[in-house]
Amino acid sequence: MFTDPIADFLTRIRNANSAGHRVVDAPASNMKKEITKILFDQGYILSYKFEETENHQGSIKIALKYDKLSKEPVIKEIQRISTPGLRKYSDSDNLPRILNGLGISIVSTSHGVMTGKQAAKDNVGGELICYVY
Repeated sequence: MFTDPIADFLTRIRNANSAGHRVVDAPASNMKKEITKILFDQGYILSYKFEETENHQGSIKIALKYDKLSKEPVIKEIQRISTPGLRKYSDSDNLPRILNGLGISIVSTSHGVMTGKQAAKDNVGGELICYVY
């Protein structure tokens, strides 16, 4: 049993990326589904599919994205920030810029899960889930 399912999800993506896999499979939750949608909208993954399983939890299949010429993964790093043991929060004025705007931060706000740029635009703060670049 693991205590941080979001970290497990991000680690599955990170490991599949470094191993050169095309597809990664992970157990589903509402938070993981929202993170997956953000990664797709921002162009970090090729596609995704939510599937139902026998235990009704469901699973997420993610097709990872690689550069056509160099075969390098699009996701260089995906890093968990807020953990169950140490929550990290930020208000809308102090949301971090990742690689001077080239990366994204994913934030869980009272208006849902969104990127740091969207949270700053909507003037809401929240829990910093992860950085992706």
